[in-house]
Amino acid sequence: MVRVFCGNSLVNSVKMRIILTTWALTRPTGVYCRRLCTEIALPRAQNDDSPLSVPENYSEIERAPNLPPTFNFASYINKSPTLQQLLNLGVDLYSIEKRKGLPQFVLKLDFERDMKHVIQFLTDQGVPPDRLGHIITKNPLIFKEHCDDMAVRINYLESKRFSREQISWIVNKNPFWLMFSTQRIDRRLGYFQKTFELSGQEVRQMTCLCPRLVTYSMEHVRKSTFSIKEEMGFEKGEVKALLLKLPKIWMMSHDSLMDRFQYVHKSMEITHEHLCRDPYILLSRQYRIRQRHEFLKYLKRAQYDPQKDLYVSLKNLVVGNDEEFVLNIARSTISTYNAFLKTL
Repeated sequence: MVRVFCGNSLVNSVKMRIILTTWALTRPTGVYCRRLCTEIALPRAQNDDSPLSVPENYSEIERAPNLPPTFNFASYINKSPTLQQLLNLGVDLYSIEKRKGLPQFVLKLDFERDMKHVIQFLTDQGVPPDRLGHIITKNPLIFKEHCDDMAVRINYLESKRFSREQISWIVNKNPFWLMFSTQRIDRRLGYFQKTFELSGQEVRQMTCLCPRLVTYSMEHVRKSTFSIKEEMGFEKGEVKALLLKLPKIWMMSHDSLMDRFQYVHKSMEITHEHLCRDPYILLSRQYRIRQRHEFLKYLKRAQYDPQKDLYVSLKNLVVGNDEEFVLNIARSTISTYNAFLKTL
């Protein structure tokens, strides 16, 4: 069970004394439990005058377009201890004030009453002080959550054999995870397990590789699954291999993913099997892939077969800046590369 701090003991803002821990992502074995974990209903105080209702899909908050601010925090900072504490924590107030409804919500918060216990809870889950600002910036609505509810969600992960290091990783990498009830998380993990025939260990592996995917729009995830299977032509086992290797591609826009796949598969003649082994090229912009591939063709070094000489891995084709690519992969000069790009 998780020990929850919800009392009134002092938390000294960002300089609170916390022992930083270093964790490594592990992959424990064990069978993934399909049992639905019903979230415990606990009594709580209601804030009826809240200016912002809790949305159903928190991925929409993160992906919401920037809106022109109706006001800014600048005129409030000198007289607001709460805003000063947020600045000390490294919160980007400018980012928050551009998002509809959030400035009013933040201004009504009291650091001692509404925030201290949540910050302490996050640090208890392994969030280091220098990460708190990022998490609050991304999801200030975390302060609407009660520690008891968040503790149940942590306990749920423990019941599914996620290690403490993995749980810390998830909380750090996905600021919205603790906003989702255990029922919703259970349904989503169940979807991935059933659809891709994952073992318990593979569910944990996928979740830790990309914690944001589990709380992402499920409609988008289903469309991506259809595109990868039907439009790109990957076989069932290959789709599973892609998910366990690079789950992030399920969050990409349909058009971007399809354009990159079409170029890599048809123009570069990379097979489905090869992409399953080395899919990272799909995260790179198409123009970058095209420029570098065409330059290697020009140099007669576009060789992606590991069984042959002058082999270039698909990942090495797209990583690093242009100078690093030209010197280490193309074995040429940046002036030659720049001159070649003018011919495209």
